[in-house]
Amino acid sequence: MDLVFDETAVKDLKDDEWWFETAEGRLVRWHWPIGLIYDNHIISTSLKPSSSRAASTATPLRLTLHLASPPNDKLLLSPSPEACKQAFMGQLKEADFIRWGNTKRMTGLRQQDQDGMWEGIKEHNFDEYWRVASKVTPMTTPSHTGPPPSSASMHTRPPSADPGGPSDRDGGYNVRSVPVRIYLPDGPVIQELVPPLLEDGIPHTLSHYLTSHLPLLFPTQPPAPPPSRSNPNPRPPTIPQLAYALVQGIIAPHESEMAWLGACLAGADGWVNICVGLHNT
Repeated sequence: MDLVFDETAVKDLKDDEWWFETAEGRLVRWHWPIGLIYDNHIISTSLKPSSSRAASTATPLRLTLHLASPPNDKLLLSPSPEACKQAFMGQLKEADFIRWGNTKRMTGLRQQDQDGMWEGIKEHNFDEYWRVASKVTPMTTPSHTGPPPSSASMHTRPPSADPGGPSDRDGGYNVRSVPVRIYLPDGPVIQELVPPLLEDGIPHTLSHYLTSHLPLLFPTQPPAPPPSRSNPNPRPPTIPQLAYALVQGIIAPHESEMAWLGACLAGADGWVNICVGLHNT
């Protein structure tokens, strides 16, 4: 602001009245992680019929800063650091409850540690954040009692985060449910319980999750027709790719396991935010 206004004008500004708006006229939620804000921007642009950008192409997020008259009825939270902190801590505790059925891991932290997580986020200090977050974040270590995940899921925490060695009970495949939300372009937010394993014991995949909740956008792959003399090795019919799932700026493969996503691609607040964009065909 010092580059735009003189000293007298800066004194009259009230930062609790500032608010952001995208070039498309959408309000920017103060309490959303920046990655979610950007991914939501990407899927919103996918609604434009004239848009020819691929989902993997970087799309600039152009923001307008308003200095007065915030639409508080739509922003939900006041644009203050304390309000953002309370929202962040609330998301962490909700994610903790969904994963384990209680919030003991979060509430068991000292207040100094809880504040340290927020300070790490605010100061862009990953080491400070992870020093505490590693105590409540599930590992990708597979459970010995369940089926092993794919080889792509065998990544673990940094060694410094687990000096005593990993514990199966803290693994991503042993949580009760993975904290997941689906965001649709200009649509509702979908939040359902997402167990890491299905009833038959196999890992719950992103494909199964999306097909179960959004069958019109992610239809089930029909089986291949029976073999015949003219076609002894038939293939399943091709289904159109109507939509894609964006997680942390990455188009997630449909074979991704939900437990792995929960351990590796959750945001700092513990949530896996899946933004669904539409293919322009």
